[in-house]
Amino acid sequence: MPRTGVFVCHCGTNIAKVVDCPRVAEEAGKLPGVAFATDYTYMCSGPGQDLIAQAIQEHNLDSVVVASCSPRLHEPTFQRCVEGAGLNPYLMEMANIREQVSWVHEDKSEATEKAMDLVRSAVAKVQRNQPLTRKELPVTKRAVVIGGGIAGIQAALDIADAGIEVILVEKSPSIGGRMSQFDKTFPTLDCAACILTPKMVEVASNPNIRLLTWSEVEKVDGFVGNFEVTIRKKARYVDVDACVGCGECWAKCPVKTIPSEYDAELGPRTAIYRPFPQAVPNVPVIDKEHCIYLTKGRCGACAKACPKQCINYEDQDELITEQVGALVVATGFDVEGGKIYGEYGYGEHPDLITGLQLERMINVSGPTGGHIVRPSTWDAKKQEGEEPRSIVFIQCCGSRDPEKGVAYCSKVCCMYTAKHALLLKEKLPNAQVYIFYIDIRAGGKGYEEFIDRVRDEFQANYVRGRVSEIVPEGDHLLVRGADTLLGRQVEIDADLVVLATPLLARTDVKELARKMNIQTDKYGFLTEAHPKLRPAETLTDGIFLAGGCIFPRDIPESVASGGAAAAKVVDLLSRDHLLSEPVVSMIDVDLCQGCLTCVRVCPFNAIEEVEIEDPKTHEKRKVAQVNEGLCKGCGTCAAACPSGCANLAGFTDEEVLAELDTLCL
Repeated sequence: MPRTGVFVCHCGTNIAKVVDCPRVAEEAGKLPGVAFATDYTYMCSGPGQDLIAQAIQEHNLDSVVVASCSPRLHEPTFQRCVEGAGLNPYLMEMANIREQVSWVHEDKSEATEKAMDLVRSAVAKVQRNQPLTRKELPVTKRAVVIGGGIAGIQAALDIADAGIEVILVEKSPSIGGRMSQFDKTFPTLDCAACILTPKMVEVASNPNIRLLTWSEVEKVDGFVGNFEVTIRKKARYVDVDACVGCGECWAKCPVKTIPSEYDAELGPRTAIYRPFPQAVPNVPVIDKEHCIYLTKGRCGACAKACPKQCINYEDQDELITEQVGALVVATGFDVEGGKIYGEYGYGEHPDLITGLQLERMINVSGPTGGHIVRPSTWDAKKQEGEEPRSIVFIQCCGSRDPEKGVAYCSKVCCMYTAKHALLLKEKLPNAQVYIFYIDIRAGGKGYEEFIDRVRDEFQANYVRGRVSEIVPEGDHLLVRGADTLLGRQVEIDADLVVLATPLLARTDVKELARKMNIQTDKYGFLTEAHPKLRPAETLTDGIFLAGGCIFPRDIPESVASGGAAAAKVVDLLSRDHLLSEPVVSMIDVDLCQGCLTCVRVCPFNAIEEVEIEDPKTHEKRKVAQVNEGLCKGCGTCAAACPSGCANLAGFTDEEVLAELDTLCL
């Protein structure tokens, strides 16, 4: 005869205000096989867990039911508790009487009856549970970080400093990410390059970091502690080891008018190029789409100019495979290019630019050498142009606009617009600056004070309202909008208009997520396992997230996020072995017909086709086999299997049907 203990939690008043907890415990004590039942105010507290452990010993309990909150919150807590008292942790079940009862019902009598039903159901199941054991899995003490922005750099450095080898994969020619495009950072106005460049150099010189730029992750197989990552090293056509970055090659390149991605297409670059002066590695790459030699078989100017013969036009993509124990995804975000508000005429008026383009214009390494000019007047040969006297900034150009598909706030726009306004007033003190805004969101240390400084000390004119249209008038732009505070229409004759466009999920992140079997949200950003309790983890064990690939965030948050992901990796890879989760799918190969329905429906790619030999006939046949390291115990295969050979440990047909039978009494 089973001896089950039932422990009903009040959860303060979270449960007790709607559910009669003492009555639930009293009725539970009358159930067949229940040897002990009680209630307590906080069962998850130290005294509550002591109560459970003591009852297991005194009443010789062989299984336990805890009626409290969601298993997602405290199942590990109570599993550790019963394991410490000598029970198998999988001989414990939770009845969720908080989220499923007290939080969704008002009538106390009905809620109490429902709570008793759930407890009765859990008791029926736990008395049929079988002890489960975790298996030891080996751990490869090496990690891959995907993305070389500030979050990825921080993650790689922290992991490497813990003595773990890191492979940092960056799809661009250099690490640095978005931060490398900035001139100053808010709210302290530190030089972005002065902060970022030492970290980039540290990455290149760290013996525990292997840097793979101009590379992309092609495929990810395996499971936590034992991933196999295939990386494509794209043909660079330049010998990275021999090149010293002298610049002779791009100086001689005849193709000089390709819009520069790094300069937000505000300036040109050559077909062989280095993204920016502080690039790491300080080695150029040949753009094979625009190189005359690679497209037409003639030219070769860069090869002739190179004093060390570093150019190799025969270079080919290379696939390399690495065994690692964990991965960090820090692929960053995209910045919308201004076309989201086509009615403003972006692309038609040279003096209508985005915030990122202004950032590059302000930067001394940018296309204008740090000169603030009207792009329509810029003479690249003379390096001069007309300075704007009236500048209009328009915030929320796409952000917080469901009609444009971006309902969320991009978080950094208010601050970088204020920073731009301050830097413009420093360089052009006589210029008039106008900022159209919906409201100011300055949630960060020193952010509100920074906004006040821009508004009060630098006399930026903040106009609360929307811009309705921007029309050319002569060689200027006429900005029409509404000032909702004054309740009147506004017209401003502007020399330069700057749009604060939204931060978007990268266009290629969904494909990467598919390769890694991780999830994305409706906007395309990668999804955490839990936004509050597991913000750096994914639902795929061993894969962690950092930076703006999760959602728009500023530099301090990205650095903290990178450090958090690194801490998770170090914790994981510091172990000699891992323990697998035993609640996984089981396939009876004697019953399996080899239809492979389970393979097709498995959302975690945890089931594969294998060939076995029939011990009676000695004939070979195909069956399904579960990789326990990948299986998450979702039960999809068990539900889909037409022959009934797939089952789920801890949720067998007998256990689940026992729960249902009690509810039908």
